[in-house]
Amino acid sequence: MTAERDPSAATSPVQVGGDVGGAAGSLGTTAALTFIGTATTVLELGSFTILTDPNFLHRGERAYLGKGLWSRRLTDPALEIEDLPRLDAVVLSHLHGDHFDRVARRGLDRRAPVLTTPAAARRLDSWGFDTQPLTDWQQHVFGDGEQSLVVTAVPGIHARGVMGALLPPVMGSVIEHRVGDQVRHRVYVSGDTLTGDHLDAVRRRFPDIDTAVVHLGGTRVLFHTVTMDADQGVDFLGRVRPAQTVPVHHSDYGVFRSPLAEFLAKARQAGRSGIRVLKPGERAELRPAAGT
Repeated sequence: MTAERDPSAATSPVQVGGDVGGAAGSLGTTAALTFIGTATTVLELGSFTILTDPNFLHRGERAYLGKGLWSRRLTDPALEIEDLPRLDAVVLSHLHGDHFDRVARRGLDRRAPVLTTPAAARRLDSWGFDTQPLTDWQQHVFGDGEQSLVVTAVPGIHARGVMGALLPPVMGSVIEHRVGDQVRHRVYVSGDTLTGDHLDAVRRRFPDIDTAVVHLGGTRVLFHTVTMDADQGVDFLGRVRPAQTVPVHHSDYGVFRSPLAEFLAKARQAGRSGIRVLKPGERAELRPAAGT
């Protein structure tokens, strides 16, 4: 069971991102994001390289969403899985086919640990991956005192009510690159969440988000919205207040029902700035954290 639309109707980005800020310097100050498609990005933070939500299916192929549901991909990924750089970790919000697909299962380097929910970790363990299950507010640290990467799992709500019980648990991730005791860049990857009070809790713990990677699309499953649409995306920005925002997860599948252009228009009306849309395959250098 699924809802489909013509690939020609897929929303095209209406803004083009280039550099989002200052140039990358040494490995200690590098902060960059490459958009591959759906919610798949490569994050370069200092000497660390992180892959998020690996989705490498091609146009016309089906992503399995659980409970007999599927959706057909409308786009191609900007990179093939064999083109990826060496990875230090994979951050996975949840186990759905548009976030971790059969191509990733077959082709990802199993030496890179996958940080994800306990439910997803159990399945990935059975497939031979090295996993690190995280519950809300748990942290995992890479590196040493000189340079480190701290990943904190934060709450996400994929759906409410009966639908919430049918869908897998999700997590957001706050990823901090630190040099010594100084945070050089703080990235919040929202995961497939709806907006709500749980975002206020994230804001209280992390009041200075440099970059928010926001999963949008207004995904509709069984007549329920299960990812942020335009209005919820704008509400997310008001609650989290990131310095800059990179929208993802908006134009790749038939179940995505809220066009990116609508989010951009409503964000402008609300006075929200710092939103940059990246074309698939585009790499953006990210502004350094305030005061660095």
